[in-house]
Amino acid sequence: MMITPVHRFRDIERTPEYLQPEKCVPPPSRASLGTMWFIRDGCGIACAVVTWMLVFYADFVVLLVMLVPSRDYVYSVINGTLFNTLAFLALASHFRAMLTDPGAVPKGNATKEFIESLQLKPGQVVYKCPKCCSIKPDRAHHCSVCKRCIRKMDHHCPWVNNCVGENNQKYFVLFTMYIALISLHALIMVGFHFLYCFEEDWTKCSSFSPPTTVILLILLCFEALLFLIFTSVMFGTQVHSICTDETGIERLKNQKPTWEKISGWEGMKLAFGGAFSLGWFNPFSNLNCESPVPAEAAPASEIMTQEEIEQFLAQDVAIQMLRE
Repeated sequence: MMITPVHRFRDIERTPEYLQPEKCVPPPSRASLGTMWFIRDGCGIACAVVTWMLVFYADFVVLLVMLVPSRDYVYSVINGTLFNTLAFLALASHFRAMLTDPGAVPKGNATKEFIESLQLKPGQVVYKCPKCCSIKPDRAHHCSVCKRCIRKMDHHCPWVNNCVGENNQKYFVLFTMYIALISLHALIMVGFHFLYCFEEDWTKCSSFSPPTTVILLILLCFEALLFLIFTSVMFGTQVHSICTDETGIERLKNQKPTWEKISGWEGMKLAFGGAFSLGWFNPFSNLNCESPVPAEAAPASEIMTQEEIEQFLAQDVAIQMLRE
């Protein structure tokens, strides 16, 4: 059922002095901005480093404790290649999720001059974010860590040191999927290795001493089990959010949809950048979003010209008549 614009009610800032648009700084020019998105948050950076270290630890145990000492070279080559391929894809997905703009709204465009340039009719208002001085699109939320309004923000994840939003949800989904797969693979290999060591001499089933081998395997087993549960839940939650066209924040707030929901398959094509292909599983492929979706879901660039912003607002920002 089509939802007409008259039903798209948003909260309206009724105290303009709270926004103080005269104190907003106009958006910087293209030339003064870098091309890489990176959040300078100490906790997030530490969590991201720990994530990489845990993957490297798992790779260390899998290769040097279980596979290299194995007498079955075919088993070692197949499992070593599979595990390292999945680990590489997991880290690449983490890298893309961390360094991709999640859908930040242009900051500082809620200036008095720009609002006047929109030539709004008497009684019309736009929803503005008083924290980052931006004109806020529908379904955007302000992140206190990123200090920006993020389009279709699902949540802020410290493990990727970034928000999960419209532009990087694919990479976050791939990250959780590949981490879950390498965790399951590691658990299976640990189980087989314990059986192998019980049947053979412990001194021959590993390059390390038996106590060291047991400790390393138990730590890997604990890590793999913990992350298998955590990432599997996150993967399922993200896929559910995409298929229901409802972000985590909207679900927690029990927010009634004021937008036209799209089908689950169209949502998957939008999130993963087009019709189903192997590119869905490739963290190096860029999103091209060629699937037919509502105009309000189309991403906007980080910095836009005035004409582009006006077109963006005409599509995404709910402009309502302010009731007397």
